Amino acid sequence: MGQAFDPITLEILWRRLISIVDEADGSVARTAFSSLLRDAHDYTCMFTDRKGRELAQGSFATPGQSGAMALGVKNLINRFPADHYHPGDAFITNDPWALAGHLNDVCVMSPIFYQGQLAAFTACVFHHSDIGGRVSSDNQDVFEEGLFIPVVKLYDRGELNQSVMDMIRWNVRTPDEVIGDIRSQIAANHVCAEKICQMLKESGLESLDDLADQIISLTEKSMRKEIEKIPDGAYLAKGIVEQMKAKEDILIQAKIEVKGSDISVDLAGSSGQVNWGGNVVYNFTYAYVFMAIKSMFAPDIPNNEGCARPIRLSAPEGSVVNCKFPAAVAARLVVGHFITEVIYRGLSGVLPGSVIAGSGGTPAAMNVFYGKRKNGRPWHSVIIRGGGMGAGAANDGNYVYIFPANGANTPVEIFESDTPLIVECRELLVDSGGPGKMKGGLGKRELFRVPDDEYAPLPPVNLGIQAGRYVYPAEGLFDGKPGARAQFLVNGASGNAYGLTRLQPGDVVTIDAPGGGGYGNPLARDPEMVLSDVIEGYVSLESAAADYGVVINPETLEIDWPGTDKARGR
Repeated sequence: MGQAFDPITLEILWRRLISIVDEADGSVARTAFSSLLRDAHDYTCMFTDRKGRELAQGSFATPGQSGAMALGVKNLINRFPADHYHPGDAFITNDPWALAGHLNDVCVMSPIFYQGQLAAFTACVFHHSDIGGRVSSDNQDVFEEGLFIPVVKLYDRGELNQSVMDMIRWNVRTPDEVIGDIRSQIAANHVCAEKICQMLKESGLESLDDLADQIISLTEKSMRKEIEKIPDGAYLAKGIVEQMKAKEDILIQAKIEVKGSDISVDLAGSSGQVNWGGNVVYNFTYAYVFMAIKSMFAPDIPNNEGCARPIRLSAPEGSVVNCKFPAAVAARLVVGHFITEVIYRGLSGVLPGSVIAGSGGTPAAMNVFYGKRKNGRPWHSVIIRGGGMGAGAANDGNYVYIFPANGANTPVEIFESDTPLIVECRELLVDSGGPGKMKGGLGKRELFRVPDDEYAPLPPVNLGIQAGRYVYPAEGLFDGKPGARAQFLVNGASGNAYGLTRLQPGDVVTIDAPGGGGYGNPLARDPEMVLSDVIEGYVSLESAAADYGVVINPETLEIDWPGTDKARGR
């Protein structure tokens, strides 16, 4: 029998573990070079015990990275025997099939030693803005998508492997930024390692083993207790994801089976892998299956291996949700983000209060701009954009929200300081949220202009987009209506949202983020809430009458109650 911790001590130590990862997380915000990391927070820090079992992750972790890391880091750790690791070691890889699904997600992993013994591992995955390659969703295979780094030692007993750094430097467009971000990852791991050793010393612990066992065991019990509350059975759902033009749509099909406290998800019947970058590796698919189930059953329990133990995933190899090397995977979010939505839909009948309608931020829009300034210096910037979040049983959807990816919208001022481009407009789109008893969140419009004056960059300015919802809007739930669709225009005409766009000085790009789906019948929405939406400019007078049956006097902005009763009766 190992050491047992009383509930108060356990809670203190557990929260301290999380605070350690959050401190490492905070170091990234202060040291990272890329705005995608500093401002959009597209990174995840975590650590495991010496067996590779996840113990804690940052409070603002990205689900696609953290869920994939929980599997990937464990597999990497167990790839080598324990005597392979030494103090001062650090490993680096961006193998999509080993970790988070595309080459831009680079992982740095370090063993942690305490009193000469291997005690834990710490790792962080950063979405690097630049990893070389052809920045486009329509790549045919992974070889077009950038530099592939197998698992190699970046540091060996404290000595930097300069050859690895040089290899990375000479394969990316903005090497100073990329190398600076890798050094930020090393710093985050150092913070995590130092603080864990400090905690062990102050707590009088020789290792994390007993603490890890108790945390994981209690988490698993709590998770299973919640799952047992819903009826056993098989719940079916499917979703259609638009593919590139002139190609057949993608089907995601799920069978969710509940037996006691176990949940199994079978994605058999989903489409085969495709010849563009929307393919999803197993780890990334698992991440969003896990995210959906965890958020429905135990949203408040901190993530660790115990949360995942009741969940089993089966995905046919060679399918779009478990692709085989060397499939193109750069735009894996375009398909992968929908997996959470399909799981929600499947369990909506038994957990109506724990799900939301479709979100316009599914998938998050990844806009990659790059080119050269007038002096020939390269620039490169990635911005993530969200749409309206789906509404729930008790709440309207959040506006312009990145879900389920949990990123942040990059401020205009940061984007304009990083690039030679100008943001001419950023505004919420009226009526873009799906009507419902609870309204879907609004999407937004942004206009980007390539200057044609003395500040104009060298042509062309390249724009690669990874997004969706151009064809199929975010669906509503329980009679809720869909949100508005996405739109991509170049100089007012429809652009190619699935390939690489080359812009010239004077060009203007319009990107409309879609709205979220509504929840419940719109005629059941409180008329006072509709009036408030009209006054705030979120819903038009026309939509208030046509969608919600609420008639509002345009001059006094007061509800016409007889007219409303008549409209709703009709």
